[in-house]
Amino acid sequence: MQSRYLSTFRSNQSVTLITLLTALLLFTVTSSCRAAPQPLQISWFQATDSAWTYQNETELASSGLRSVSGVEATGGHFWYQADFSVANSGRYVLDFKNSSTIGLFQLHVFDSNRHKIARLEGGIQSNADNPFFLRHGREITLAAGTYRLIGEMSGPFFLAQPEPYLNTLADYRHAIKPGNALVLLSLGIFLGLGIYYATLSLARQRMVEAMYALFILGNLLYNSMSLLVFPELFKLNWIYLVSVPILFSNIAYIVFVMSLLEIRRVNFPGLYWTGRSLMAVMLIFIILAGLLPNWSLEFARYGVALFLMYGLTAGIMQSRQGLVSASLYLIAIVSFFILGGIAITQSHSYGSNTFYIEHVGLFAVAVEVILLGLVLSYQFAELQREKEHIQTRLKHKTKIAQTDSLTGLANRYALTKELHALPKKGSFTYIDLDRLKYYNDAYGHAHGDELLRKFSRKISRLLMDKAKIYRVGGDEFSILCSSGDLKWVEHVLSETVAYLHAEGFKLAGASSGTAYRYECHSLSDLKHLADIRMYENKQQRKEPKSA
Repeated sequence: MQSRYLSTFRSNQSVTLITLLTALLLFTVTSSCRAAPQPLQISWFQATDSAWTYQNETELASSGLRSVSGVEATGGHFWYQADFSVANSGRYVLDFKNSSTIGLFQLHVFDSNRHKIARLEGGIQSNADNPFFLRHGREITLAAGTYRLIGEMSGPFFLAQPEPYLNTLADYRHAIKPGNALVLLSLGIFLGLGIYYATLSLARQRMVEAMYALFILGNLLYNSMSLLVFPELFKLNWIYLVSVPILFSNIAYIVFVMSLLEIRRVNFPGLYWTGRSLMAVMLIFIILAGLLPNWSLEFARYGVALFLMYGLTAGIMQSRQGLVSASLYLIAIVSFFILGGIAITQSHSYGSNTFYIEHVGLFAVAVEVILLGLVLSYQFAELQREKEHIQTRLKHKTKIAQTDSLTGLANRYALTKELHALPKKGSFTYIDLDRLKYYNDAYGHAHGDELLRKFSRKISRLLMDKAKIYRVGGDEFSILCSSGDLKWVEHVLSETVAYLHAEGFKLAGASSGTAYRYECHSLSDLKHLADIRMYENKQQRKEPKSA
């Protein structure tokens, strides 16, 4: 019941978080469209000579640069030129659409007379302060008129095509809020679930939780760097955190899928060897990324595509086997496949000035992380149910092993275990039920069995929780009394015998002998002493031999 409640609770949490993330994402798109930034007609250039430096030229086409269509995914040093007009004087912001993964940039703004009025700089690798949280936006005061923007941009790689745009300060501030909220909420989810599952993996010593935590960690590092959290909060400017963590998290994800879906060589050899082969390929990507750092983000992107295909294939094949956890995983990987596919294949965000490609990837991983948390929650609940079932069966078997089937009393095995807990003042009473053989011989064993059951039920009710009775043989019983109240035990025994007489067993009786724990050095001595005293009691009562 508890595990089922836990699974339902986590399912509701997952739905709530995904709904909140989706609402924020839609709000981001709506807000950015309402802000209506001014697009800039950009001409891109790249130097044919690596020694070329910018000398405040205002016409890049005649400065010795060659025209290009845009930045390259494997990085480089690029320049661009754009003319724009401002109808009203005021405060404006220059920023980039599509991507925030920009190593370094400089913005040179010239008026209509080609006088430089501003030089602005920034980027992930820059130590310049950002006036806007988690954004590359740079604020500038402009009078009504026409201007020329000359930009310089460099980096070891680019996730997507950065496109400069101009927006009013008021609209820009409004547009960036939901996107920033999406970043902080998603990273908070990564951090919380990452810590939780890392702790769980240590406690349970399971590979699946450990690899899931590593996958989350890789995406936490990647998104924190690409979306400017690390540069702004910690002045950490190592841009390769955009690519290196993903290279390792891709391997972690393959291992996670194989562990989650229990893909082994003996049960799914095809999937097993495919997974091992993909891990080898991704290890090669890591080595190549060290040799060709400009290609590190591309290798990470290829790795994501490979594990998406593997996860989708494994999910489909396993769900066909009727595994519930595989079906749940299939839902998660299909969602991730669609959103993640967009993130790794697109280079433009198509009009949105706050909805980066990084946001799509962030949203995809956040949904995946939440849904995978649901899958792990289901698995955990299943393990709990299985554990509870095993414990219930074990308790039942233990009870059977320690219970006399005829009377329902604890048996000799239970007595032996519980004797060890008898305190020094406690007493051990040995009982021999007289005349059982007579009733078996005269009226049949069914009648003798009824005598045993009536004796057992009555004395158990009278003893209550103050003492416990055990059936240790055919007509032999024992009582353990922690308080050692012998008079009370003898009174209970006498009442039980009187009850048997009233029930028609007129000849029934009980001989007993009691020994205290403090009287004996060992448990065997305790039982021997009680047995001697029981026979002495039987002799004193002069029971006939037929008893």
